[in-house]
Amino acid sequence: MAAVPGSTERPHNGGGTSHCVKVYVLDCRSEQSLCEEKTLQVRGGYRELRGDLCEAFGIKPSEVFVITTTSREELTDTNFNDIIKDDITFYILNTIDQLLPSSTQERINFLPHYDTLVKSGMYEYYASEGQNPLPFALAELIDNSLSATAHNSGIRNIQIRLLFDESQGKPAIAVIDNGKGMSSVQLKNWAVYRLSKFRRGSAGYRDEPCYVRPPSVARSLNSDISYFGVGGKQAVFFIGHSTRIITKTSDSQDVHEFLLSKEDFERREKNKEEIYSGYIRNRKPTDFSHVTEDDKNLYNLIMEEKDKEHFTAVVITGVQPEHIQYLKNSRHLWVTPLAHIYHYYVHGPKGHVLGKPRTTTFSSIDIEVFIFEKSRVPKIINLREVTDDMQTLYINSAAESYEFKALVEREGIVEGIIRYHPFLYDKETYPDDPYFLSRDNEDLEVIDDDCILVEKEARGKRPIFECFWNGRLIPYTTVQEFDWCAVPKKRGLVPTECYNRISGVLFTNDKFEVSTNKLTFLDLGLKLQDKNTIFTRVTNGQDQRVKIDREFALWLKECHEKYDKQIKFSGFKAIVTRPDIASKRMQTPWSTYTSIEWDGKTYKAGQLVKTTKTVPLIYGRVVTFFLYGSHDGDVYATGGEVQIALEPRELYDDMKCVPISKLDRNVSRSSIKKYIEDEMAKFPDTLAVSWPKGDTLVENDVKPAGTPIGALQIEILNKKGETVQKLPGASHAASKKLLVELKVLLHSPGGDKEIISHISQHGGKWPYWFKKMENITKLGDYTLKLQVVLNESNADTYGGKVLPCKKIAFKIVEGKPFKFFVGHLDPVQVGIPFNIPLNVQDEFGHSTLLSADIQPVLEGSGLTIEYEELSTVSELFITGVVVRGQVKNCQGKNFTLNIILPGLEEDNQTMKIKLLPGPPKQLKVLPNNDVLIIENGSSFPFEIEILDEVGNIVTRPKLIVHCKFTGASNLPVYQLDCSTTGSGILTGAPIKIQNIKKMHLLKAKIEIPSCKDIKPVEKSIKLQPSTKIAKLQILIVEGGKAIHIKHQDEIRWMAGDLMQKLIFQIFDEGDREILITPKLAEKIKVNWTPSVSKERLLKGMLPDVEVSTSVTNLQYCQVTLHDENVSLESAFTVKPIPDEPKYLKYKLKGDNVIRMGEELKSEIELIVTDQFGNQMESMAPSCLDSLAVSGANLNKEKIKKTLKENAMIVKGIEFLVGPIEDKELCFAWRSLAVYLKLRIVAGPPSKIHLGEWNECVSVVSGKKVQVPLNLQLFDFWGNPSPEPNVKVTLIKDSALKMSPVPQQHKTDANGQANMGMFTFSAPKGVYCLQCKAVYNKNNLESAPVKIKVVPDPNKPASVSVKFDTGVDFQAGGVFPDFVVSILSEDGDVITKLNPVCCSMKIWKSQTTGGKPPATASVLNCNKPRDGDKYGCFYFRDKTIPERVEKYCIQFMYMAEKATVLYSEQFLIDVVANKPVKLVPLPNPATPTVSNSKPEDSRTLVKNLWLKTVDEHTNLSGVDLNGKIIAQIKCSSETEEELPRFQSDTDVLELPFKNGSAHIPSLILAENSPGTDSTEYMIVFSLVCQTSEPVDVDPYFLPFLFYNDFKKQREMAELTKEKDKLMESVKAYRCLFDTTSQLIKEMKSQSEDAKAKEIILKNELKKKNLDLPLKKQVEHINNLISKKMEQADTLFNQPRRNCSLPPFPKNRQGVLGKIAHLAEIEDEQVAVVLSWHLASDMDCVVTLTTEVARSIYDETGGRQQVLPLDSVYRKSLPSWGRPLPHIRNGTRGFEATGNPVYARDLLIFPEHKEQCEIVFGMLLGETIILDNLDAANNYRRQLVQFSHCPTLLTRNGNRIRSNGKFGGLQNKAPTISQLKGMVFGAPLPSEFSTVSGEIDLLQQYRDAVNRSQTVSEQLMQQIKNTESPNMKQKKKEFDQQEKSLQEIEKKLGMTPKNQNKGTEVQFDHLNMSDCPVPSKRAKRDTFRRTSR
Repeated sequence: MAAVPGSTERPHNGGGTSHCVKVYVLDCRSEQSLCEEKTLQVRGGYRELRGDLCEAFGIKPSEVFVITTTSREELTDTNFNDIIKDDITFYILNTIDQLLPSSTQERINFLPHYDTLVKSGMYEYYASEGQNPLPFALAELIDNSLSATAHNSGIRNIQIRLLFDESQGKPAIAVIDNGKGMSSVQLKNWAVYRLSKFRRGSAGYRDEPCYVRPPSVARSLNSDISYFGVGGKQAVFFIGHSTRIITKTSDSQDVHEFLLSKEDFERREKNKEEIYSGYIRNRKPTDFSHVTEDDKNLYNLIMEEKDKEHFTAVVITGVQPEHIQYLKNSRHLWVTPLAHIYHYYVHGPKGHVLGKPRTTTFSSIDIEVFIFEKSRVPKIINLREVTDDMQTLYINSAAESYEFKALVEREGIVEGIIRYHPFLYDKETYPDDPYFLSRDNEDLEVIDDDCILVEKEARGKRPIFECFWNGRLIPYTTVQEFDWCAVPKKRGLVPTECYNRISGVLFTNDKFEVSTNKLTFLDLGLKLQDKNTIFTRVTNGQDQRVKIDREFALWLKECHEKYDKQIKFSGFKAIVTRPDIASKRMQTPWSTYTSIEWDGKTYKAGQLVKTTKTVPLIYGRVVTFFLYGSHDGDVYATGGEVQIALEPRELYDDMKCVPISKLDRNVSRSSIKKYIEDEMAKFPDTLAVSWPKGDTLVENDVKPAGTPIGALQIEILNKKGETVQKLPGASHAASKKLLVELKVLLHSPGGDKEIISHISQHGGKWPYWFKKMENITKLGDYTLKLQVVLNESNADTYGGKVLPCKKIAFKIVEGKPFKFFVGHLDPVQVGIPFNIPLNVQDEFGHSTLLSADIQPVLEGSGLTIEYEELSTVSELFITGVVVRGQVKNCQGKNFTLNIILPGLEEDNQTMKIKLLPGPPKQLKVLPNNDVLIIENGSSFPFEIEILDEVGNIVTRPKLIVHCKFTGASNLPVYQLDCSTTGSGILTGAPIKIQNIKKMHLLKAKIEIPSCKDIKPVEKSIKLQPSTKIAKLQILIVEGGKAIHIKHQDEIRWMAGDLMQKLIFQIFDEGDREILITPKLAEKIKVNWTPSVSKERLLKGMLPDVEVSTSVTNLQYCQVTLHDENVSLESAFTVKPIPDEPKYLKYKLKGDNVIRMGEELKSEIELIVTDQFGNQMESMAPSCLDSLAVSGANLNKEKIKKTLKENAMIVKGIEFLVGPIEDKELCFAWRSLAVYLKLRIVAGPPSKIHLGEWNECVSVVSGKKVQVPLNLQLFDFWGNPSPEPNVKVTLIKDSALKMSPVPQQHKTDANGQANMGMFTFSAPKGVYCLQCKAVYNKNNLESAPVKIKVVPDPNKPASVSVKFDTGVDFQAGGVFPDFVVSILSEDGDVITKLNPVCCSMKIWKSQTTGGKPPATASVLNCNKPRDGDKYGCFYFRDKTIPERVEKYCIQFMYMAEKATVLYSEQFLIDVVANKPVKLVPLPNPATPTVSNSKPEDSRTLVKNLWLKTVDEHTNLSGVDLNGKIIAQIKCSSETEEELPRFQSDTDVLELPFKNGSAHIPSLILAENSPGTDSTEYMIVFSLVCQTSEPVDVDPYFLPFLFYNDFKKQREMAELTKEKDKLMESVKAYRCLFDTTSQLIKEMKSQSEDAKAKEIILKNELKKKNLDLPLKKQVEHINNLISKKMEQADTLFNQPRRNCSLPPFPKNRQGVLGKIAHLAEIEDEQVAVVLSWHLASDMDCVVTLTTEVARSIYDETGGRQQVLPLDSVYRKSLPSWGRPLPHIRNGTRGFEATGNPVYARDLLIFPEHKEQCEIVFGMLLGETIILDNLDAANNYRRQLVQFSHCPTLLTRNGNRIRSNGKFGGLQNKAPTISQLKGMVFGAPLPSEFSTVSGEIDLLQQYRDAVNRSQTVSEQLMQQIKNTESPNMKQKKKEFDQQEKSLQEIEKKLGMTPKNQNKGTEVQFDHLNMSDCPVPSKRAKRDTFRRTSR
């Protein structure tokens, strides 16, 4: 035999090989066995090998077979030497295309190529620059698939399947393509490391064809990217531990499968086996017999091979756990890079232009990702649908492109595109790259500590060009720039920032080398920088040799001018240096401007502004605008900076500089002012004082001295009621902390005195605190002052504003008496009563009151003392004290007085008193002469003494001596006060009489008025005339004549003129002029000038008088002369008179407001004045002729002019109808003019406008309209009329009911009235609503509003039922499907209803109408199935009643508030089912016959009817016709002798018609054969001639046959008795079985009820709802009532609602407005999300585009619509996925601020699945955090390794996905500013908890009741079972059963040979009361049919 293992050589034969070769051969001819493998040494050529095979495998030489390779290449003598090689595997097959009977293994060796060493120094595979390299590993496998599918004629499909369903085996990743596949040789070559495509086909690898370079195509998209033979192996072992390659070519019947495993390598190394060797498994398609349980994922893959002609699948197992988590949770982070790498393969040379259709050329490439996870729907992502890869972002954000080409070394071609991304208004449009490291921190300029810029330049430090090799991205190679597109060193045509707005792409062919892992180019940069590289511009696909640098500069300039939206700077001021900038090179030059124009708006210096995207936001006034660079005049720029003075200045005395782009362009001036006011509201306002330890002090409190005042606790509050500890404002440091100063001030006449002073600071965790005060003992009025002061400075004001202060006034009074003191006593007179003052004091020395029962004791040496009483009325005195003693002189004498007050601690006081003489008694006057002579104008002295009764000079208070002169008028009175001296000289003023010419006699009377008992003294006086000055006169010289100006005369003189030539004269009493001497001149004064010329006075001349310029100022001029003897004056008044007319002035008597169409109610008074403003007097009526009035649109015909009191009065001012604006009137009089401004306002109201209520308003009956009815008064011309207090009434149709009932309202100051929100109730229809009012007896009306009342789409109104009415209802069958819909009032189907509330009732009835009876059977609806109509209830597989009868069916729905809706009643006829058996009618007794002669003894049956019935014993088959065949048979098979009928046969045919057959009689033949005492039977079989076979069971009638007539009689009697006993036994057995089954079921029900009760009770205990052991049901009912009240309270609590009017839900396919689809619990989140989605809140969401289009058409395009069928689902975010900073289950960093996906905070009341689609699309990956600091920190850390989505903060800030924040557009308004356009709040969480508790309590109550009821019924049933009656029946049953057995023995019958067919009795045809079989009945039926 040639197949000898030891053979190593063989002779040379023709066509043979020259060395020893070992081959492996498998015999695969048999299809029923495994393939047998043997090893052979090839020792010759083809023939020798064939012979060796026949011998080795026992094949006859004559047999036909073929020898093939595993690639199905047949081995022949011709190709023998080419194919034969060492270790090759061959098949022995019947034919070349035979399928393999089982899988086979092919040994291979795959030693690495020597290039492994040669090129080992190249760039290692996964140097991934901080990125996860997994996408690039997957890209290597996709490269192979692209190359494999390059020549596909149809779709090129590449699938990446992530098989992560643990139930299907271990995790695996499969990359599958429909490419050409690999043969076994190619698969072996694939396994060889570093065997590139260029080596294949060379020596040693000639099994594959040589590499042919593909032709050039656009962008080098030739799919030639599977290159080096390295990447695939590296990729699979980076991803997992093993890989399985499954492949098939189109020309092969076999599937080749190869496994590489890390475990195999390690095992072979351990066992010292060949490492790089293995087996290729060759098998037939779909053969998975070799797959283990761990690789169950392969089952489906292998089963898919059935319909595939060619394919390749790379299956990676042992996937690293971190890769699994990354692929699951960070889908975006690896799918997007893949879409970026193959962007142009997927989308074509032009790239992915959003909104444009797919290109036909490249639309055949589909790269799809499939993710399979346990219990989840598989996710499918097509790379074509990715829209956020960088190339898509670059393409769609670019405004223009510039194409060029570079030629390198003749064959190296680089195609390039440069794209321009313009600057638009406030931001760069250059897209962010999440994988590019951000700029260094040193590049960020910090404005100051409080404001940090977050804007960045467009491209930053990123290179311009991304590089693609053969159309595939090389991710780690970029080109920074070329010389011709770099920023020029000198100033170019465009600003330098334009060069930073370009991005680019380079496409190279394969002439440029890349690393084996395709991550970097090796030489691209150097070759492109080579000076021999030729650049050309490409225009319309044609190369143009141009100066590319110049062309590029012109193109860039065009883009800049055409697409950039910039800012215009105006009002140039100067060029300045800014030392506030940290970078010195940026400090100068800066141009300053006063205004800018930006986006159609002008900003000027001094304007109030607000910033956005700054930390913090800045409010203030513009100071100036900065633009970097030297500019002069107006200029355009992309940006600059603005200097802002912070407001309010009281809090922020500072300036900030921010970029102009940070200005909030949408903020209103009112909101900025409101912010400033709100900031000022944070200023400290009041103090809150409390007394935690008592001893309270209240306002005006009275406290005894020494009383303690308790400890004080102070809080400083601002106007918002918030506590503050420091001044508001982020810039205030610790120096602006607030302290509280406490002072206690004592008020005294000398001023306030500070008694106590303390200062307290805030303790952080405790408020301001002052300890108890106990040292206040001084009496008086006090003030406790609490003053807020500043730290360090202790100032009580800040920014000119006083800090809060609180004052409490109180009073300290005396305590109890302790001691006393005697007050001061003046000297007393003898015999004159006096009072002694006492001062009683407390222990602190304060005067206090004394009790009335104390009697003082007075003692004195040498004195007699007595007193009246101790007085305490006002002050404490001892009154009526009289002291008597001897006094020798008027100064008096001192005595000692001792005073005692019993009862005081210190009760004795001693004092000195002085006793003075008594009262006066006489008056002494000197000289004693009775007649005295004096000169007029002189005085006379008298000597006076006053004496007491003993002659001593008396001194006393008010002792005044008077001297009165008589004989003339105006004489003086002399007085002398002797109170202290008792004597003196009495004199006084000179005695003077006017115009005395001679001596005059006078009388003098001297007396003491206070002492009436002293006699007066009288004297006579002779008066002589005086020579002193007596008269002064003033004169004015006019025309040389002096005119006397009388005293008090009025002189009229021209206003503003000078009054000159005034003189004066002086005379004595004799009218003699007195010469003016210098001494006399000094005594002359005037009041109109301070200085007077002495020389003029000596000449008798007075100073000139300057007359006032105002006629109202009267000037009083006075001349006086004063000396020691005389005082003279003379005066006159100067009255100014007006000068010549100079000015015209007006005075408006009233308001300057005039109504449209009415006259001005105020008068206009015109006056003419002189140059000093004095009104002209004596105006003549003719002056009105010179008055003219003019003005724009003035109605001059109604002007009226009158003259009143020298003033011109103008009335009748009215303007013609025109715009409401200010009007200017011109009044002209002669050459004088004056202007008056009047304000035109709206005219009187004439109509009413109803605001948002247009001509027609749709309302839902019974639901509140969310839009309030606001009305506005308008005048006749359509202007809003601000008329207040106009009573407005609503008028409506009587059928329209409104809640609340509309009340009469009054308009406010703006002419508006809010009528509130109403609920309308009415039948469907259109009603009229109108507002009416009365104003000035005129009726005002609004336009009628049509109220369109539509039914409530959510209120169930009727029940609709659909089913197939054309079917027959066969007994016991199945009803057709009933589809039940609950319709609203408008007939639409209501969805989202509880299926439990819908049920089906069926009962036996002949008619319809009325409600279902209580005995009706209730059936529930089935669970929904796929494909069911949404919102419908399905009643499937319901059993039709088994009895033929008429039934009524009705469906009911239990709505809210116990309202039950019924459908119409359906009357159905249940017909019989198919006939299944024959039954007798009536049921005959068991015949007993004999073969005797009497006919009766031979009669089997008489008058018997046979009928067909169905399986439920209903008469059936009335349409059947045929015949009944009656045949006699024996029960025993051994019995051969059979009785015969009378016709001498054992078979009879009887007619069967219309379902029945009548048998008059059946008689046996006389002397009929038969065995005595044998049981026979008659078999009645039905034979019908119908188109369809009828299978009807025959009827068996047993009978007993006897030969003896007498015995036959006896047996007949026994038979009758037996039949009777059988009926009775059967009835008893049925009763006992039923009772036993009932008890068993009741026990089961009882156990179930108790188990449910225990479970529910445990649930209640978990909710802390403990129940008592007794009276549980009563307690539960009370608890349910309380909980329901609590639930009602929670439900009715006010909560946030969206005030947008809802879109009517009365149409199919409408979900509603976005604002109403979701609810948000957190109010802050609701505000920020409502603002974030503000533009979408009013959008209506529909299910289909058709419904959306209809709404669009109905609203004229005004209503936003969103159809769900147009939403791209694959790009929607996955709900429940972890946040982006959590990767592979681990946190990339610790995130602060409680980040959460915004979509996860939404609550969907309904349509959850659809709402998740809507909000997933709207919100995407948006994240919400607590505040802006946390959001910035989160973004800063996240962008280091991932893209950051939009961030929102709970306090209303937004950071966009590009990093921008700040400004009004990124700051949410307050909830009030949203005006109700906000997401509503869900019911409180407590409501759900309480509702759950109510439901649980109700279930428990029902369970308790159920358990008690079932237990009671069970006990009752058991009790009935043990009753005597039942025991008796049991006894009877046993007896009858025993008797029956005995009779059967006698008859020779046993139970085993009883005919089962006889058990069917016709009484089963009786109708059961229950139309639907119970469970027990169904079981019984099953037992009957199964026997």
